[in-house]
Amino acid sequence: MAADGNITKDLIYDAVAPDDFESMLELDRYNARSTAFDKIISATHDHFWDPLDPKYIDFSEPFDMEKTMILPEKMIGPLHLDYVNQTLGSEKNRVRFANAQTLRTFSSILHGEQGALNLSASLCHVLKDQGAQEYAANQTREEARHVTAFARYIKARWGRPVECGPVLKDLLVEIIHAPEVYKKIIGMQMLVEGLAMGAFATIFKETNDPLARKLTQLVMTDEAFHHKFGKIWADRTIPHLTPQEHEIIEMWAAHCFQTLLFNLVAPNQNISLYEEFGLDPNRVIAEMGEMVSDETRREDMKEATNIFRVLVKTLVNAGIITDRTKAFYATYVDIDELKGEGDKMVGDDIAEEGIKYLQEINFKDRAKQILIAAE
Repeated sequence: MAADGNITKDLIYDAVAPDDFESMLELDRYNARSTAFDKIISATHDHFWDPLDPKYIDFSEPFDMEKTMILPEKMIGPLHLDYVNQTLGSEKNRVRFANAQTLRTFSSILHGEQGALNLSASLCHVLKDQGAQEYAANQTREEARHVTAFARYIKARWGRPVECGPVLKDLLVEIIHAPEVYKKIIGMQMLVEGLAMGAFATIFKETNDPLARKLTQLVMTDEAFHHKFGKIWADRTIPHLTPQEHEIIEMWAAHCFQTLLFNLVAPNQNISLYEEFGLDPNRVIAEMGEMVSDETRREDMKEATNIFRVLVKTLVNAGIITDRTKAFYATYVDIDELKGEGDKMVGDDIAEEGIKYLQEINFKDRAKQILIAAE
């Protein structure tokens, strides 16, 4: 392990301090560009999209927020409680409540995308390899359009996002400010990006809003490639760790996972929502606590698109989980079953269909440009 705490087993992930710009001017560095990320970088042309251009996605598409839930009732936990339904009373209030909670879901996604933007930008400052640096710059551009897209969706449906939940905010700050590159890659490129893929696949499958379905698919065309950056890191790093280094990385991954599992969708993150609808937050939290257990979490994780199942599979495929932490994850999911599923991640098929859609649009645009140039 380096003196600065970095665990680097491959030169393409070699890093310097964020303020060490002089190292970027080393002459030998300019002739030492790796090719590990070239395919991911080149593929960006196939899945280019512009959230400001309605030919890709039109944010003026209408949706009746008063009559229809954006996400189905089964995904709105408090609506499973008699107390909540009795207090809300009318179906109109139940729909309003469901869509207000969905606002918090999409606001968390927006804040997560902002975190991904800042993290990928921070990688540009520390990664020495030109190929890795170009990849990070490319991802920064893609994350920026995700921020624009989700901000526009929230504006179209609700007008304004809500504050980032304290648990997600603290984790994003911890990951972005971490000086160790492995923490950034595991925390963001593998876990938060993996969580995003699971969330987007679920929304794509379940939402009643065609605009939300289109948005999540377009974002997934980018995220599928971001996830590969973390996979390349794992393939080139995990097999070469010392036992002590593997323990450090494994425990960091477990810390991030546990933080997300027990807090990200916890009812205590929505106190202001309950108060807004005249609900007693303490009662909702208590009754939700009785409804959610290790058993219900285990049952939920049988669903392929469950966000936490996707996170565990990400860690399994990366070879990060050992007997040291296997029992913790096994409480919720069958580890051997995940290993048998192979490397294909949830959402890959949705992303592939989205790329085909984008290729058709972008091919037509390029063809028009060629004709205009010829004239």
